[in-house]
Amino acid sequence: MPAAAAEIVRLSAVLELPKTTEHFMSDIHGEYAYFTHILKNASGAIHRKIDDSFGDLLGEEEKNALALLLYYPERELAAEKHNHRWYRVTIHRLIAVCRVATDKYSRAKVRSRLPQEYAYIIEELINTNEHDSSKKRYFESIIENVIDSGIADSFIIALSNLISRLTVDRLHIVGDVFDRGPAAQLVLDDLQRRHGVDFVWGNHDILWIGAALGNPACIANALRNSVKYGNFDTLEDGYGINVRPLALFAMEQYASDPCSAFLPTQVTDCVAENSETTAKILKAITVIQFKLEGLLIQRHPEYRMNDRLLLDKLDMQKHTLTVDGKTYHTHDIALPTVDWADPYRLSPMEEQLVQQLILTFRRSAQLQEHIRYMVDKGAMYRVCNENLFYHGCIPMEKDGSFSSVRIGGKNYAGRALLDACDRLCRSAVYDPREENTDFLWYLWCGPLSPLNGKNKIATFERTFVVEPDAGQEEKNPYYTLWNKVKTGEDILREFGVDPGRGHIINGHVPVRKSKGEEPVKAGGKFINIDGGLSKAYQPVTGICGYTLVCNSHVMYLAEHQPFDPDTAARQNADMISRTILVEKYPDRLRVRDTDGGRDVEARIDDLKMLLEAYRSGEIRSPARME
Repeated sequence: MPAAAAEIVRLSAVLELPKTTEHFMSDIHGEYAYFTHILKNASGAIHRKIDDSFGDLLGEEEKNALALLLYYPERELAAEKHNHRWYRVTIHRLIAVCRVATDKYSRAKVRSRLPQEYAYIIEELINTNEHDSSKKRYFESIIENVIDSGIADSFIIALSNLISRLTVDRLHIVGDVFDRGPAAQLVLDDLQRRHGVDFVWGNHDILWIGAALGNPACIANALRNSVKYGNFDTLEDGYGINVRPLALFAMEQYASDPCSAFLPTQVTDCVAENSETTAKILKAITVIQFKLEGLLIQRHPEYRMNDRLLLDKLDMQKHTLTVDGKTYHTHDIALPTVDWADPYRLSPMEEQLVQQLILTFRRSAQLQEHIRYMVDKGAMYRVCNENLFYHGCIPMEKDGSFSSVRIGGKNYAGRALLDACDRLCRSAVYDPREENTDFLWYLWCGPLSPLNGKNKIATFERTFVVEPDAGQEEKNPYYTLWNKVKTGEDILREFGVDPGRGHIINGHVPVRKSKGEEPVKAGGKFINIDGGLSKAYQPVTGICGYTLVCNSHVMYLAEHQPFDPDTAARQNADMISRTILVEKYPDRLRVRDTDGGRDVEARIDDLKMLLEAYRSGEIRSPARME
């Protein structure tokens, strides 16, 4: 009975703590350098904690130096040799910042986040008042012995990492870790080491999940995306995907073909050295992709994607393509591996190559580990603290009603559609037969996929057709309707979220800031946080992404300007140039105002019932049951 009463006291106190900080990021697209820098500075929050700790006691140069140490402790410690006084002053300052970072947490929660090897030291330092004459020598003795024992560097690194972890309590990834950038594998390695991470899947994530499960069409798309952006690092160094068989096939099939229409979009060092070979590889995998997709579409008439069967519509003599009764001119592209009597049939060499690639993807231990992590931590959508977030859209009709999509002989719309998609994704993971993994390809590019949000992905037209208008893609009406408050309220109700308090957060569609677009729509009901973290988008967007920050006082967007992660902090360029207020809370939010707080209240109610049962004699105390 005393234990139950004590737990009620503890949990009731926890309810009065301030709400901790959540960060939302989307569309990372393998840009590890940008991603890790934004996380290290917590979208500017680390610097604000330094300001809160020292105010005017430190100058800007000293604050920036301390911030740089917190972001990159290993690098800064190795950059120069430091004396005893520097270590003593620095540890004092880091402890001060750590106290500010822990002010929202109970001691028990802080204790759970402490690095095991330094748990006692850090806990004593942050909870001891060094200005108290009776504890001053105790406090200073700990610091002096940390320095004298030779562990100061590793202690500073551990303390810096702790401050970073405490500054952002929960990190929500709103889709698309993969493709375009060079280091998706490093992003996932980093996320695996962090606490409080969850995902909603993006279309590029689903594509790689399908590829890891061995779906041929997904593999072809994932390879094509990687080659198109010159991204061999993730394939070869990250996941051990051997592209040599594909390269040998391409060099043989297109030996005398310059493949000039297949030059990569992004010129990396690898592409610059091997541009002609890369173009041949891109052409080879592109043709294989169109064949595999054609076969998949023919297997699944329920996808209603026969309009994407275009390979057989090419007229190689006239150099034209006829689509929906309109004839376009095509580039003069030789396709020696296509049998025009059966254009979607793989040649024997292509069939052998595809089987090799399937084995390579399935046998990549690191890829399989990362995909399993994303599936375990991920979902099609999430609701957290009155925020509904998903990557792409809720498919809608022009009149604002939810589109009906037929899956497995049943029609689904709105929330039921996303729930059905979630179930099918998990079924594919645990039973990766082709008929199951094909649906992941549909989610990647299907016309009513919540992750695609477009009537098509016009890769075929952009590859073959001269006229640029043939490659235009029509967005789902959702992306027009999201300017209306009513649309937001209807979607929030559909997902059981209070339409008066809730927000919808998604990415997928870059905010073209350079063209005057804004990320906050319909009075804050919709928040689009894809601001172009991918380098490929930055010339269009004019910015380098958004982080949505939700703490106990406000919800705001941190708008990141393009920067060089290697020099940003030194040049004070890591400061957030603009914040966009989404909502200011009239009263500071407490734990009791969160989903976690409601769980705590339910636990308190259960304990009170237990306590009452003890007191009434309905349940005998263990001490009296002898």
